[in-house]
Amino acid sequence: MHIDLNRNSNIPLSVQIYQSISDRIASGLIEKGAKLPSVRSLSKTLKVSLVTAVKAYSLLEKDNFIATIQGKGTYVQSEDVVNNNNPENDSTSLDWQLSITDHLPRAQFWRQNINLNTKPQIQMSAAHVHSSLLPEQHISKHLSSLVLKNPSLLFEYGPIQGDLELRTSIANYLKTKDVSLSAEEIVITNGSQQAINLVARTFIGAGDVVIMEAPTYTAAIDVFRWQGATILSVPVDKEGMRIDLLLKICDSYSPKLIYTIPSYHNPTGTVMSMQRRRELLNIARDFNCLIVEDDPWSEITFEKSFLPSIKSLDTSGRVIYIKGFSKFLAPGCRIGTVSASGSILNRLVAAKANSDLGSPLLTQKALLPFLQSNFMEKHLKNLNSILIKRRNLALKLLTDHMPIDVKWAIPQGGPNIWITLPSWMSAESLLFEAQSRNIAFLPGSTCYPSEPEFNHIRIGFCFLDEHKLKEGILALCSIISSFIDQKYSHNDIPII
Repeated sequence: MHIDLNRNSNIPLSVQIYQSISDRIASGLIEKGAKLPSVRSLSKTLKVSLVTAVKAYSLLEKDNFIATIQGKGTYVQSEDVVNNNNPENDSTSLDWQLSITDHLPRAQFWRQNINLNTKPQIQMSAAHVHSSLLPEQHISKHLSSLVLKNPSLLFEYGPIQGDLELRTSIANYLKTKDVSLSAEEIVITNGSQQAINLVARTFIGAGDVVIMEAPTYTAAIDVFRWQGATILSVPVDKEGMRIDLLLKICDSYSPKLIYTIPSYHNPTGTVMSMQRRRELLNIARDFNCLIVEDDPWSEITFEKSFLPSIKSLDTSGRVIYIKGFSKFLAPGCRIGTVSASGSILNRLVAAKANSDLGSPLLTQKALLPFLQSNFMEKHLKNLNSILIKRRNLALKLLTDHMPIDVKWAIPQGGPNIWITLPSWMSAESLLFEAQSRNIAFLPGSTCYPSEPEFNHIRIGFCFLDEHKLKEGILALCSIISSFIDQKYSHNDIPII
């Protein structure tokens, strides 16, 4: 079993091993009932002491991720393991596959997106808007019409940079958000995730320093780490990235790139202040590095908190601007953009060509009319009127039912609420209990590039209807309350 260990970290190796294995179990990458390596084998493979391996397995067993069957070995918890049956009797066992080394940097993003539609459940890990709130019928009708009138769209390669008509419409749309770009500065991508991937593949190599917020978007961490980047993190407060701490890091290192989500930050929902946006641009200029501004959620807004994008303040071409459109229109269409200028743009176009020779023309044409008319304005107004009610319902339920030891940030926009648990409580343990009740949320530790904090969770309120949202939050409050009650009941000292 391959696990990347940071031997210079303040986090003990046993905890790092625990985090990696529990992550893979929770995500399903290691299946229920699978036999794990012996502590001696794990110790040898990871080049850690036997004591460290034993501690890691003890932590996993304490949190009910694994169980040891005397004389048989250590297994991922399952009904067979609990009943002391022998999982190895299953002729379809694929335990041998664990011996095949992978180079997945982390399993978190896969966990975040798995099983969204495979079974009925209260899915609060999803940072998505449910399809019932999206223009499903309009887009389906337009798609059908497109194929009938112009079937050649299915058989043609589009321009590598993207359909010119769509790029022009996107440029016009972005002007309403004070982002002034020409169609020539825009590259159409298969969602914003591909845009991040193109930036990382183009500009980041092994050892390059990338600075990210802590916490931040899980999948962006994975992409930069996969490129071999040295990732340094800067804490976030209610005004966004801590610029004072960013400056200290830049004084000690030479960053190649700073990745930020300044508007309705994922996962906290905060907005970077105007002063910090300007200071961030100044730092990028002084230290000669790029800024990647990721803007996935600026359309989903609940307060009068709109601020100009960092890209709109940029006069020297240092900001690469990533914008997703599918999240609030049609996730299945996978339409995003990456925008830059000069040589930076040219190299991104080359990377796009190397990646897939251009995004499908059909899906590009499918979204075109929704950007060319006043449809978008009406759709977003209606969508936000619904989502603010769900956000307010979620906040009221948390206020009324969550234990006083638990805190949360009020999101000004976006689909998530960031919850902080007592410092002693592990979100991973909570998740294991929640999953037994068919409830899912995202453990906050997955959102940290380094030095993860284990006492945070992220819940999404846009994927569920009000009934399911209420059911899920009440159940979550109940689970957390029971953990707190158990903690303090075990600490009671009898009076004699």
